[in-house]
Amino acid sequence: MSRDTDVLVLGGAGVDTIVYVPELPLPYADSYLIDSGIRTRAGQTGDFVAVGLSALGLRTHHLDLLGDDPEGDLVRALHRDRGIELTAVSQPAGTKRAVNLVGPDGRRLSLYDTSRAHPDDRLPEATVRALAATSRHAHVSITQPCAHTLPVLRETGVTISTDLHNWDGENDYHEPFAHTADLVFLSATALPDPERTMRRIVEHGRAQTVVATAGAEGAYLLTDDTLTHIPPATPPAPVIDTNGAGDAFAAAYLYGHLNGEPPYRCAAYGTLAGAHACTIPSTETAAMTRTELLARTEAP
Repeated sequence: MSRDTDVLVLGGAGVDTIVYVPELPLPYADSYLIDSGIRTRAGQTGDFVAVGLSALGLRTHHLDLLGDDPEGDLVRALHRDRGIELTAVSQPAGTKRAVNLVGPDGRRLSLYDTSRAHPDDRLPEATVRALAATSRHAHVSITQPCAHTLPVLRETGVTISTDLHNWDGENDYHEPFAHTADLVFLSATALPDPERTMRRIVEHGRAQTVVATAGAEGAYLLTDDTLTHIPPATPPAPVIDTNGAGDAFAAAYLYGHLNGEPPYRCAAYGTLAGAHACTIPSTETAAMTRTELLARTEAP
């Protein structure tokens, strides 16, 4: 069967409202004047991964629930303008949304609106099967509808990756994702012992490789039973916003992975794309291109 899509991205479509604040945590006050503006733009984790993959030249298809609302229109426009295939399943509760408070040092605090999801939300099994059957790889967001797609994806034989984000290593909600994927990304932020958690993922699941991003410290790569520290990349401009850095890392890693590069080089790609993302304001969506990635890789 023809594999017309390089990566099928499942879940993680939505909009964020970006508010730049004078500091985090934000002290209580009756009001603040936000000179930089308060802006809503399309882009949550699945959107950012899809945009990153497409910018790197991979044929990408995004599948998720979207509302028939102005927020959903923003998501549709993002994909249309960038030539990314999008299959939007109707979501009567509306498009997922969040508010991101961003401090002067680029750190963020995200407020997620959970009212836009219901326990019985599902991505249609027939649609998942059909898209997976024509895809080389599937990247699965850790949303509740995507949890139900994991057995279906496994049956199709497509390889799977997921990003557990700031998992603490204990919350059992994340375990089906951690144990079903062939390649697992996560942040080291909430992990007391990243290596212990990474090895547990390999021990209890299918993953051959686990990557823990560590911000300015780079990343940690566990593959072939060996843990390796990946040095951080130097950002090409001042760091102004860390939003989307992990998604950029995952997209660049997958670019290398699907082009047959060894894990260490894939992770090095990830650090370059993540560093690039930290120089882009949250109000913009400007993923690193393949030309930029390869040029920075070859730079002395």
